[in-house]
Amino acid sequence: MWLDEAKIHVASGRGGDGLISFHRTRYNPRGSPDGGDGGAGGDVIIRSTRSMNTLLHFQNQIHFRAENGAPGGPNQRTGARGKDCVILVPVGTVVRDLHTGEVLADLTEEGQEVVIAKGGKGGRGNKAFTTSTRQAPRIRELGEPGEERWLKLELRLLADVGIVGFPNVGKSSLISRISHKKAKVAAYPFTTLAPNLGAVQVDKGSFVVADLPGLVVGAHEGKGLGDRFLKHATRARLLLHLVDLARVEGRDPLKDYFALRREIEAWEELRGKPEVVAGNKIDLLSPEQVAEEVARFRAEGIDLHPISAVRGDGVKELVYLLWRKLQELPREEEEKERPRKRVWQLTPTGPAFVVEKDGDVFVVRGEAVERLVRRLDLTTRDAQEYLMERLERLGVMAALRRRGLKEGDTVRIGGVELEYQE
Repeated sequence: MWLDEAKIHVASGRGGDGLISFHRTRYNPRGSPDGGDGGAGGDVIIRSTRSMNTLLHFQNQIHFRAENGAPGGPNQRTGARGKDCVILVPVGTVVRDLHTGEVLADLTEEGQEVVIAKGGKGGRGNKAFTTSTRQAPRIRELGEPGEERWLKLELRLLADVGIVGFPNVGKSSLISRISHKKAKVAAYPFTTLAPNLGAVQVDKGSFVVADLPGLVVGAHEGKGLGDRFLKHATRARLLLHLVDLARVEGRDPLKDYFALRREIEAWEELRGKPEVVAGNKIDLLSPEQVAEEVARFRAEGIDLHPISAVRGDGVKELVYLLWRKLQELPREEEEKERPRKRVWQLTPTGPAFVVEKDGDVFVVRGEAVERLVRRLDLTTRDAQEYLMERLERLGVMAALRRRGLKEGDTVRIGGVELEYQE
Protein backbone atom coordinates (compact mmCIF):
# COMPACT_ATOMS: atom_id res chain seq x y z
CA MET A 1 0.00 0.00 0.00
CA TRP A 2 1.21 3.49 -0.88
CA LEU A 3 0.34 6.62 1.09
CA ASP A 4 1.35 10.16 0.16
CA GLU A 5 -0.33 12.26 2.88
CA ALA A 6 -0.32 12.06 6.67
CA LYS A 7 -1.23 14.18 9.68
CA ILE A 8 0.94 14.01 12.80
CA HIS A 9 1.21 15.77 16.15
CA VAL A 10 4.65 16.73 17.47
CA ALA A 11 5.66 18.01 20.91
CA SER A 12 9.15 19.02 21.98
CA GLY A 13 10.43 18.40 25.50
CA ARG A 14 9.90 20.69 28.45
CA GLY A 15 12.96 22.28 30.01
CA GLY A 16 14.07 20.96 33.40
CA ASP A 17 13.49 23.05 36.54
CA GLY A 18 16.32 24.80 38.30
CA LEU A 19 17.21 23.65 41.81
CA ILE A 20 17.33 25.45 45.15
CA SER A 21 20.22 23.85 47.02
CA PHE A 22 22.87 24.86 49.59
CA HIS A 23 26.26 23.28 50.13
CA ARG A 24 26.84 23.03 53.88
CA THR A 25 30.12 22.25 55.57
CA ARG A 26 31.39 22.12 59.13
CA TYR A 27 32.69 25.67 58.80
CA ASN A 28 29.71 26.93 56.82
CA PRO A 29 26.61 25.48 58.49
CA ARG A 30 24.25 27.89 56.75
CA GLY A 31 25.62 26.76 53.41
CA SER A 32 26.30 28.51 50.13
CA PRO A 33 23.94 28.26 47.11
CA ASP A 34 24.91 25.55 44.63
CA GLY A 35 21.64 24.70 42.85
CA GLY A 36 22.24 23.82 39.18
CA ASP A 37 20.26 24.75 36.06
CA GLY A 38 17.74 22.46 34.44
CA GLY A 39 18.54 20.84 31.09
CA ALA A 40 16.92 21.97 27.86
CA GLY A 41 14.06 19.91 26.45
CA GLY A 42 14.67 17.76 23.39
CA ASP A 43 13.82 19.00 19.89
CA VAL A 44 11.57 17.32 17.34
CA ILE A 45 13.54 16.89 14.11
CA ILE A 46 12.22 15.74 10.74
CA ARG A 47 14.88 14.11 8.56
CA SER A 48 14.60 12.81 4.99
CA THR A 49 15.86 9.40 3.89
CA ARG A 50 15.85 7.39 0.67
CA SER A 51 15.23 4.18 2.62
CA MET A 52 11.50 5.06 2.65
CA ASN A 53 9.15 5.76 -0.23
CA THR A 54 5.78 6.10 1.48
CA LEU A 55 4.14 7.74 4.50
CA LEU A 56 2.26 4.54 5.33
CA HIS A 57 3.89 4.03 8.74
CA PHE A 58 2.28 7.27 10.00
CA GLN A 59 -1.07 5.46 9.99
CA ASN A 60 0.04 3.52 13.06
CA GLN A 61 1.74 6.39 14.90
CA ILE A 62 0.68 10.02 14.77
CA HIS A 63 1.98 11.38 18.09
CA PHE A 64 5.69 12.13 18.50
CA ARG A 65 7.19 13.61 21.66
CA ALA A 66 10.76 14.52 22.55
CA GLU A 67 12.20 13.90 26.02
CA ASN A 68 11.96 16.48 28.80
CA GLY A 69 15.10 18.06 30.22
CA ALA A 70 16.24 16.81 33.63
CA PRO A 71 16.12 19.16 36.65
CA GLY A 72 19.29 20.77 37.94
CA GLY A 73 21.30 19.04 40.66
CA PRO A 74 23.38 20.09 43.66
CA ASN A 75 27.01 21.15 43.31
CA GLN A 76 25.92 23.33 40.34
CA ARG A 77 25.21 20.29 38.18
CA THR A 78 23.19 21.10 35.07
CA GLY A 79 20.40 18.66 34.29
CA ALA A 80 20.73 16.40 31.27
CA ARG A 81 19.35 17.67 28.00
CA GLY A 82 16.25 15.86 26.78
CA LYS A 83 16.71 13.36 23.96
CA ASP A 84 15.65 14.62 20.55
CA CYS A 85 12.83 12.92 18.68
CA VAL A 86 13.92 12.25 15.08
CA ILE A 87 11.14 11.51 12.57
CA LEU A 88 12.23 9.89 9.30
CA VAL A 89 10.31 10.76 6.13
CA PRO A 90 10.90 9.96 2.44
CA VAL A 91 12.94 12.34 0.31
CA GLY A 92 10.48 14.68 -1.41
CA THR A 93 8.31 15.30 1.66
CA VAL A 94 6.75 18.73 2.14
CA VAL A 95 5.98 19.65 5.78
CA ARG A 96 3.10 22.05 6.38
CA ASP A 97 1.41 23.53 9.42
CA LEU A 98 -1.92 21.70 9.49
CA HIS A 99 -4.01 24.72 10.49
CA THR A 100 -2.41 27.53 8.46
CA GLY A 101 -1.13 25.54 5.48
CA GLU A 102 2.26 27.28 5.74
CA VAL A 103 5.16 25.32 4.25
CA LEU A 104 7.65 24.74 7.07
CA ALA A 105 10.11 22.53 5.18
CA ASP A 106 10.66 21.00 1.75
CA LEU A 107 13.01 18.04 2.10
CA THR A 108 14.41 17.25 -1.33
CA GLU A 109 17.81 15.74 -0.46
CA GLU A 110 19.07 12.69 1.44
CA GLY A 111 19.75 13.49 5.10
CA GLN A 112 18.18 16.97 4.96
CA GLU A 113 16.57 17.86 8.28
CA VAL A 114 14.65 20.61 10.03
CA VAL A 115 13.94 21.34 13.71
CA ILE A 116 10.16 21.47 13.59
CA ALA A 117 9.57 21.96 17.35
CA LYS A 118 12.21 23.53 19.58
CA GLY A 119 12.66 22.19 23.10
CA GLY A 120 11.96 24.45 26.06
CA LYS A 121 14.83 26.15 27.90
CA GLY A 122 15.91 24.84 31.28
CA GLY A 123 15.29 26.96 34.38
CA ARG A 124 18.14 28.52 36.34
CA GLY A 125 19.05 27.23 39.79
CA ASN A 126 19.59 29.45 42.83
CA LYS A 127 23.34 29.66 42.20
CA ALA A 128 22.59 31.82 39.13
CA PHE A 129 20.76 34.40 41.28
CA THR A 130 23.63 34.97 43.70
CA THR A 131 24.86 38.58 43.87
CA SER A 132 26.90 40.65 46.30
CA THR A 133 23.69 41.75 48.00
CA ARG A 134 21.83 38.45 47.63
CA GLN A 135 24.24 35.79 48.83
CA ALA A 136 21.79 33.05 49.84
CA PRO A 137 18.82 33.33 47.45
CA ARG A 138 15.99 30.86 47.54
CA ILE A 139 15.08 31.60 43.94
CA ARG A 140 14.80 29.31 40.96
CA GLU A 141 13.23 29.24 37.54
CA LEU A 142 10.92 26.58 36.16
CA GLY A 143 11.68 25.01 32.80
CA GLU A 144 9.91 26.43 29.77
CA PRO A 145 7.29 24.26 28.08
CA GLY A 146 8.09 22.79 24.69
CA GLU A 147 6.32 23.56 21.44
CA GLU A 148 3.36 21.55 20.16
CA ARG A 149 1.83 21.60 16.70
CA TRP A 150 -0.11 19.53 14.21
CA LEU A 151 1.61 18.95 10.88
CA LYS A 152 0.55 17.76 7.45
CA LEU A 153 3.10 15.70 5.53
CA GLU A 154 2.84 15.58 1.74
CA LEU A 155 5.03 13.26 -0.32
CA ARG A 156 5.83 14.56 -3.79
CA LEU A 157 7.77 12.25 -6.06
CA LEU A 158 11.14 13.41 -7.35
CA ALA A 159 11.21 12.55 -11.05
CA ASP A 160 12.76 14.08 -14.14
CA VAL A 161 9.78 13.25 -16.37
CA GLY A 162 6.15 13.03 -15.26
CA ILE A 163 3.80 11.08 -17.57
CA VAL A 164 0.31 12.63 -17.55
CA GLY A 165 -2.82 11.65 -19.42
CA PHE A 166 -6.40 10.49 -19.13
CA PRO A 167 -7.12 6.92 -17.89
CA ASN A 168 -6.25 4.04 -20.23
CA VAL A 169 -4.01 6.00 -22.61
CA GLY A 170 -1.13 3.60 -21.92
CA LYS A 171 1.00 5.34 -19.30
CA SER A 172 1.70 2.16 -17.34
CA SER A 173 2.48 0.26 -20.54
CA LEU A 174 4.95 2.93 -21.57
CA ILE A 175 6.82 3.02 -18.27
CA SER A 176 7.02 -0.78 -18.33
CA ARG A 177 8.47 -0.60 -21.84
CA ILE A 178 11.14 2.08 -21.21
CA SER A 179 12.21 1.11 -17.69
CA HIS A 180 12.58 -1.93 -15.46
CA LYS A 181 9.40 -0.95 -13.60
CA LYS A 182 6.72 -3.60 -14.04
CA ALA A 183 3.61 -1.48 -13.64
CA LYS A 184 0.11 -2.96 -13.41
CA VAL A 185 -1.66 -2.89 -16.79
CA ALA A 186 -5.39 -3.58 -17.22
CA ALA A 187 -8.31 -2.47 -19.38
CA TYR A 188 -10.25 -0.47 -16.81
CA PRO A 189 -10.05 3.12 -15.54
CA PHE A 190 -7.69 4.02 -12.71
CA THR A 191 -5.54 0.90 -13.00
CA THR A 192 -2.77 3.05 -11.52
CA LEU A 193 -3.84 3.99 -7.99
CA ALA A 194 -0.35 5.08 -6.92
CA PRO A 195 2.43 6.77 -8.89
CA ASN A 196 5.09 4.46 -10.30
CA LEU A 197 8.75 5.43 -10.56
CA GLY A 198 11.04 3.95 -13.17
CA ALA A 199 14.67 4.57 -14.16
CA VAL A 200 15.31 4.91 -17.89
CA GLN A 201 18.80 4.09 -19.20
CA VAL A 202 20.26 5.97 -22.19
CA ASP A 203 23.75 5.87 -23.74
CA LYS A 204 25.19 8.70 -21.65
CA GLY A 205 23.22 8.41 -18.46
CA SER A 206 19.72 7.88 -17.09
CA PHE A 207 16.65 9.73 -15.93
CA VAL A 208 13.69 8.96 -13.67
CA VAL A 209 10.13 8.75 -15.00
CA ALA A 210 6.95 8.92 -12.89
CA ASP A 211 3.77 7.30 -14.20
CA LEU A 212 0.98 9.32 -12.58
CA PRO A 213 -2.59 7.99 -12.16
CA GLY A 214 -5.05 8.97 -14.88
CA LEU A 215 -6.64 12.39 -14.64
CA VAL A 216 -10.19 13.48 -15.46
CA VAL A 217 -11.85 16.80 -16.21
CA GLY A 218 -12.04 18.74 -12.93
CA ALA A 219 -8.93 17.03 -11.53
CA HIS A 220 -7.54 20.31 -10.15
CA GLU A 221 -10.72 20.59 -8.06
CA GLY A 222 -10.24 17.11 -6.62
CA LYS A 223 -12.39 15.06 -8.99
CA GLY A 224 -11.30 11.48 -9.62
CA LEU A 225 -7.78 10.99 -8.30
CA GLY A 226 -6.86 14.46 -9.55
CA ASP A 227 -5.46 16.81 -6.95
CA ARG A 228 -3.98 13.89 -4.98
CA PHE A 229 -1.60 13.25 -7.89
CA LEU A 230 -1.30 16.48 -9.85
CA LYS A 231 0.98 17.64 -7.03
CA HIS A 232 3.45 14.87 -7.88
CA ALA A 233 3.88 16.35 -11.36
CA THR A 234 5.09 19.62 -9.81
CA ARG A 235 8.43 17.97 -8.99
CA ALA A 236 9.03 16.82 -12.57
CA ARG A 237 11.30 18.95 -14.73
CA LEU A 238 9.48 17.85 -17.89
CA LEU A 239 5.97 16.54 -18.58
CA LEU A 240 5.25 13.77 -21.09
CA HIS A 241 1.65 14.28 -22.22
CA LEU A 242 0.25 10.99 -23.53
CA VAL A 243 -2.93 10.72 -25.66
CA ASP A 244 -4.74 7.73 -27.21
CA LEU A 245 -4.62 8.06 -31.00
CA ALA A 246 -6.69 4.88 -31.51
CA ARG A 247 -9.69 6.36 -29.62
CA VAL A 248 -10.19 3.07 -27.73
CA GLU A 249 -12.34 4.86 -25.14
CA GLY A 250 -14.22 6.76 -27.85
CA ARG A 251 -12.57 10.10 -27.06
CA ASP A 252 -10.97 12.49 -29.52
CA PRO A 253 -7.20 12.69 -28.76
CA LEU A 254 -6.91 16.38 -29.69
CA LYS A 255 -9.87 17.33 -27.47
CA ASP A 256 -8.33 15.18 -24.72
CA TYR A 257 -5.10 17.10 -25.05
CA PHE A 258 -6.72 20.52 -24.65
CA ALA A 259 -8.97 19.32 -21.83
CA LEU A 260 -5.99 18.03 -19.85
CA ARG A 261 -3.97 21.16 -20.65
CA ARG A 262 -6.72 23.20 -18.96
CA GLU A 263 -6.41 21.01 -15.85
CA ILE A 264 -2.62 21.40 -15.82
CA GLU A 265 -2.79 25.18 -16.33
CA ALA A 266 -5.31 25.45 -13.47
CA TRP A 267 -2.68 23.98 -11.12
CA GLU A 268 -0.48 27.01 -10.47
CA GLU A 269 2.76 25.08 -9.86
CA LEU A 270 2.40 23.30 -13.23
CA ARG A 271 1.61 26.38 -15.27
CA GLY A 272 4.25 26.91 -17.96
CA LYS A 273 6.09 23.62 -17.27
CA PRO A 274 7.72 22.30 -20.49
CA GLU A 275 6.19 19.22 -22.10
CA VAL A 276 6.53 16.64 -24.85
CA VAL A 277 3.35 15.27 -26.48
CA ALA A 278 3.16 11.63 -27.57
CA GLY A 279 0.32 9.74 -29.25
CA ASN A 280 0.04 6.09 -28.21
CA LYS A 281 -1.53 2.92 -29.71
CA ILE A 282 -0.50 3.48 -33.32
CA ASP A 283 -0.32 -0.32 -33.63
CA LEU A 284 -4.14 -0.17 -33.92
CA LEU A 285 -4.05 2.36 -36.78
CA SER A 286 -2.92 2.42 -40.38
CA PRO A 287 0.02 4.66 -41.39
CA GLU A 288 -2.42 6.98 -43.16
CA GLN A 289 -4.52 7.39 -40.01
CA VAL A 290 -1.39 8.11 -37.94
CA ALA A 291 -0.26 10.75 -40.45
CA GLU A 292 -3.70 12.34 -40.34
CA GLU A 293 -3.58 12.64 -36.51
CA VAL A 294 -0.06 14.09 -36.62
CA ALA A 295 -1.28 16.69 -39.14
CA ARG A 296 -4.27 17.60 -36.93
CA PHE A 297 -1.98 18.29 -33.97
CA ARG A 298 0.53 20.17 -36.13
CA ALA A 299 -2.26 22.46 -37.35
CA GLU A 300 -2.75 23.50 -33.70
CA GLY A 301 0.98 24.13 -33.27
CA ILE A 302 1.59 20.87 -31.37
CA ASP A 303 4.49 18.57 -32.25
CA LEU A 304 3.06 15.05 -31.82
CA HIS A 305 5.31 11.98 -31.53
CA PRO A 306 3.43 8.78 -32.48
CA ILE A 307 4.40 5.61 -30.56
CA SER A 308 3.20 2.15 -29.66
CA ALA A 309 3.99 1.25 -26.05
CA VAL A 310 2.93 -2.35 -26.73
CA ARG A 311 4.88 -2.95 -29.93
CA GLY A 312 7.72 -0.49 -29.31
CA ASP A 313 7.26 1.68 -32.42
CA GLY A 314 8.80 5.13 -31.91
CA VAL A 315 9.58 4.48 -28.22
CA LYS A 316 13.37 4.63 -28.59
CA GLU A 317 13.14 7.93 -30.49
CA LEU A 318 10.85 9.32 -27.77
CA VAL A 319 13.30 8.32 -25.02
CA TYR A 320 16.17 10.12 -26.75
CA LEU A 321 13.96 13.18 -27.30
CA LEU A 322 13.14 13.30 -23.58
CA TRP A 323 16.85 12.95 -22.75
CA ARG A 324 17.79 15.85 -25.05
CA LYS A 325 15.03 18.03 -23.60
CA LEU A 326 16.22 17.31 -20.06
CA GLN A 327 19.78 18.34 -20.95
CA GLU A 328 18.46 21.70 -22.12
CA LEU A 329 16.53 22.35 -18.89
CA PRO A 330 18.22 23.81 -15.80
CA ARG A 331 18.81 21.59 -12.82
CA GLU A 332 16.77 22.12 -9.66
CA GLU A 333 19.77 23.64 -7.87
CA GLU A 334 20.10 26.22 -10.67
CA GLU A 335 16.40 27.05 -10.52
CA LYS A 336 16.47 27.96 -6.84
CA GLU A 337 16.37 31.62 -6.05
CA ARG A 338 19.47 33.26 -4.71
CA PRO A 339 19.24 34.16 -1.02
CA ARG A 340 17.49 37.46 -0.65
CA LYS A 341 19.54 40.34 0.64
CA ARG A 342 18.32 41.52 3.99
CA VAL A 343 17.76 45.23 4.44
CA TRP A 344 17.57 46.35 8.06
CA GLN A 345 15.36 49.34 8.75
CA LEU A 346 14.73 51.10 12.01
CA THR A 347 11.03 50.93 12.77
CA PRO A 348 9.26 52.18 15.89
CA THR A 349 8.37 49.36 18.25
CA GLY A 350 5.29 49.19 20.41
CA PRO A 351 5.32 49.36 24.21
CA ALA A 352 7.00 46.50 26.06
CA PHE A 353 3.86 46.08 28.16
CA VAL A 354 0.41 47.58 28.66
CA VAL A 355 -1.60 48.04 31.85
CA GLU A 356 -5.38 47.60 31.77
CA LYS A 357 -8.16 47.22 34.31
CA ASP A 358 -10.57 44.31 34.37
CA GLY A 359 -13.07 45.38 37.02
CA ASP A 360 -11.06 45.77 40.23
CA VAL A 361 -8.10 43.77 38.88
CA PHE A 362 -5.06 45.40 37.25
CA VAL A 363 -3.96 43.39 34.20
CA VAL A 364 -0.43 43.64 32.80
CA ARG A 365 0.16 42.29 29.28
CA GLY A 366 3.54 41.94 27.57
CA GLU A 367 5.68 38.99 26.42
CA ALA A 368 8.75 39.79 28.53
CA VAL A 369 6.76 40.48 31.70
CA GLU A 370 4.54 37.43 31.31
CA ARG A 371 7.54 35.20 30.60
CA LEU A 372 9.26 36.50 33.77
CA VAL A 373 6.27 35.61 35.94
CA ARG A 374 5.66 32.31 34.17
CA ARG A 375 9.18 31.05 34.75
CA LEU A 376 9.75 32.10 38.37
CA ASP A 377 8.83 29.70 41.16
CA LEU A 378 6.93 32.19 43.32
CA THR A 379 6.45 29.87 46.29
CA THR A 380 9.34 31.48 48.20
CA ARG A 381 9.60 34.95 49.71
CA ASP A 382 12.94 35.56 47.99
CA ALA A 383 11.39 34.91 44.58
CA GLN A 384 8.52 37.29 45.28
CA GLU A 385 10.93 40.04 46.29
CA TYR A 386 13.07 39.37 43.21
CA LEU A 387 9.96 39.67 41.03
CA MET A 388 9.08 43.05 42.57
CA GLU A 389 12.63 44.28 41.91
CA ARG A 390 12.40 43.24 38.25
CA LEU A 391 8.98 44.81 37.82
CA GLU A 392 10.28 48.06 39.31
CA ARG A 393 13.27 47.98 36.95
CA LEU A 394 11.03 47.35 33.92
CA GLY A 395 8.77 50.27 34.85
CA VAL A 396 5.74 48.08 35.44
CA MET A 397 5.17 49.19 39.03
CA ALA A 398 5.41 52.88 38.09
CA ALA A 399 2.79 52.35 35.38
CA LEU A 400 0.52 50.52 37.85
CA ARG A 401 0.80 53.31 40.40
CA ARG A 402 -0.13 55.87 37.75
CA ARG A 403 -3.28 53.83 37.14
CA GLY A 404 -4.14 54.07 40.85
CA LEU A 405 -2.64 50.88 42.32
CA LYS A 406 -2.78 50.77 46.12
CA GLU A 407 -2.02 48.24 48.85
CA GLY A 408 -4.27 45.19 48.78
CA ASP A 409 -5.13 45.49 45.08
CA THR A 410 -4.83 42.46 42.81
CA VAL A 411 -2.47 42.43 39.84
CA ARG A 412 -2.79 39.75 37.14
CA ILE A 413 0.21 38.96 34.92
CA GLY A 414 0.03 36.07 32.48
CA GLY A 415 -2.60 34.14 34.41
CA VAL A 416 -0.87 34.64 37.80
CA GLU A 417 -2.63 36.87 40.33
CA LEU A 418 -0.58 38.76 42.94
CA GLU A 419 -1.68 40.90 45.87
CA TYR A 420 0.23 44.16 46.07
CA GLN A 421 1.91 44.98 49.39
CA GLU A 422 3.74 48.25 50.10
